[in-house]
Amino acid sequence: MLLALTRKLVVMAFKCPPEVLLRNSIMRGQPNHLTAVAVSTGVPKHYKVAVCSELGKPLNIETRPRVEELSQGQVRVAIHNAAVNFADILTCAGKYQEKPELPFVPGAEFSGEVTELGEDVTSLRVGDRVLGLCMPGAEGSYAQERILPEISLYQVPSSLDYRGAAALMVSYCTAWMALKRKAKLKEGETILITSAAGAVGLAAVDLAANVFNAKVIAACGSPEKGAIVKQKGAHTVIDYRTESVKGRVKEITNGQGADVIFDAVGGDVFKDCLRCVAFEGRILVIGFASGDIPRIPANVLLVKSCSVIGLYWGSYSMRDPLAFKESVNGVLQLVKEKKISPHISRAFPLSQVNEAFQFVMSRKSVGKVVLDIASDASLNA
Repeated sequence: MLLALTRKLVVMAFKCPPEVLLRNSIMRGQPNHLTAVAVSTGVPKHYKVAVCSELGKPLNIETRPRVEELSQGQVRVAIHNAAVNFADILTCAGKYQEKPELPFVPGAEFSGEVTELGEDVTSLRVGDRVLGLCMPGAEGSYAQERILPEISLYQVPSSLDYRGAAALMVSYCTAWMALKRKAKLKEGETILITSAAGAVGLAAVDLAANVFNAKVIAACGSPEKGAIVKQKGAHTVIDYRTESVKGRVKEITNGQGADVIFDAVGGDVFKDCLRCVAFEGRILVIGFASGDIPRIPANVLLVKSCSVIGLYWGSYSMRDPLAFKESVNGVLQLVKEKKISPHISRAFPLSQVNEAFQFVMSRKSVGKVVLDIASDASLNA
């Protein structure tokens, strides 16, 4: 009777699949030699990444060994989507201010699903949808999985799918911090946004029009792009190819100029911006898509009593983490309130990352381009 009860308790104890493989051995009274039993957890031992091995050359898809054990406070995330940012392309060309050591996995922002938790992780559960950034110095987001600290991950709002979540942070948080913290944009002010069909430019249009209630003048490079920019909330669109930015801004503002200018282009466009900023206006320097870093004549700043303000949002993660987190939480709250939403022009599988880079470089994109990773069947071939 005692033997029968013991057997019953053993059977009840072993209910998960790996133990089922051991059950017959134990019930027959044989020694429990774990090394002699083939136990499979179904977890792959490797994963795929896109690697930059040589600057200015195409990326390659490579296989990396999977880290088996998580450290305290770490979270394993299966990456569903990663965003293609202009900074990623510049980094792979060796033309960005941050120059990681070769070879490296590029990419910053991503969305994915939590698959494993390290010790003392309390804010997340397995199965949670998350978004986040791979910080400078760490391997990037162009990968099937990443291990990240709990504090770097944020829950994805229910209104966003994985693609939208991957497209959100860099563009919208940059624009949010620029408009709120730097320019202190006020309701009713006029703002000129250059490269308005680009990722950060379109985010700035969305925020300025739909959150700050400013009058938005958007400059972009074609009527097709202009139509999308208007859908996001721009009041007036300027076509670079056929119109003078300075002339049109002066005309629209009755000669007063724009109170705030959000410039991600640089070069000659920045010079036009300087000529059409209002008295005591604020010019935000966000980037140099033209590849030309302009020289700023200080006498113009003096005469117009205007300000030129730079912003590198990513640096706040290290220099002012509270401000960084405030920008992320602010944007996520606006998404939850359905006041803003990222625009995705196209998605490419990770195996076509080089085609995605070319698409962005050819200036065909509007808003964001993302990489499909979890759904790229070729990675598992």
